[in-house]
Amino acid sequence: MHRIAAIGGDGIGPEIVAEGKKVLDAAGDRFGFSIEWTDFDIGAERFLRSGELLTEGDLSGLSQFKAIYFGAIGDERVKPGILEKGILLALRFNFDQYVNLRPIRLLNGVQTPLASKSPEDIDFIVVRENTEDFYVGIGSRFHGRERKVLEVFRELYSVKFGLDVESDAEEIAYQIGVVTREGSRRVIDYAFERANARRKKLTSVDKANVLSEVYGLWRDVFRECSAGFPDVATEFSYVDAVTMWFVKNPESFDVVVTPNMFGDIITDLGAMIQGGLGLAPGGNINPRGTSMFEPIHGSAPKYRGLGIANPMATIWAGSLLLDHLGEHEAADAVLKGIEASILDGVVTKDMGGCSGTADVGDWIARKIRDKEV
Repeated sequence: MHRIAAIGGDGIGPEIVAEGKKVLDAAGDRFGFSIEWTDFDIGAERFLRSGELLTEGDLSGLSQFKAIYFGAIGDERVKPGILEKGILLALRFNFDQYVNLRPIRLLNGVQTPLASKSPEDIDFIVVRENTEDFYVGIGSRFHGRERKVLEVFRELYSVKFGLDVESDAEEIAYQIGVVTREGSRRVIDYAFERANARRKKLTSVDKANVLSEVYGLWRDVFRECSAGFPDVATEFSYVDAVTMWFVKNPESFDVVVTPNMFGDIITDLGAMIQGGLGLAPGGNINPRGTSMFEPIHGSAPKYRGLGIANPMATIWAGSLLLDHLGEHEAADAVLKGIEASILDGVVTKDMGGCSGTADVGDWIARKIRDKEV
């Protein structure tokens, strides 16, 4: 038996997670395991009722599970950032989910906006560092009345850049990115292990030519880690260049490892070349702790309760979850079920079909249970 925590969250989240559960249960029936689901009431509705985002009880309860199945977060009644930071990012940081895993794979039957590219050309994964860089939350804004702080910034710009910044500037803002040797090492090692099990090529993404301190350290650690994987070919790419090569030559990538902020950017590009956000899953992984699997799209509140949301990204996230738990055959069957559904035209409106959310989940679950995929 596998014990899995489930957080439906907001908007379409509960609906798509319900379909994912349905498919994963079918995979369990076929491959000889069962799932005990435990639902957690975390999201906008509870926040609006009680003001609670994540409680100590939530964190204590979730820590008892190896995997969390997460739907979506965000509600038009709550100021942007409150739920996202207070729930989603808080879970990632609390459970030290330092790997963000994003498969970029074009399934058969899906159109890509890249001319002449096929499923054989688009099949790589992005390993994004998930707890450091510019997302650590260190920063502030200072107004003209805070004279001493502004004087420090004026002196810094004058000495370092030869710029004359007026001491009565109305406002200054700053944000600090943090990259540590240990934080870099563990995620880069993870990426090397994934590359070693695939086509043995790893691309490191950074901007060390400009942000030379933080990403210079990243490069140093990458070189050090590469010594432990002599069979893996390596290359460096600046983030602006890699966006170009994702579009021009996606077939040249196997595994890509990147600091947090750049990973956030390039994986959305990856989602588009694999067919859109409706087909983009993600995993937030702590290899020795509690990991979380989710679709990368938002909560789409205007579609809540209409039964038309696309559950495929969530079902694919369920495939990643099963793979993480060691149920590799079941994970593969779930992905094949998604592909078969697309090829047979059992898709929601956003993919050009007329099937409902539950129709897609029912169809894939039946195909898996009946051993037709």
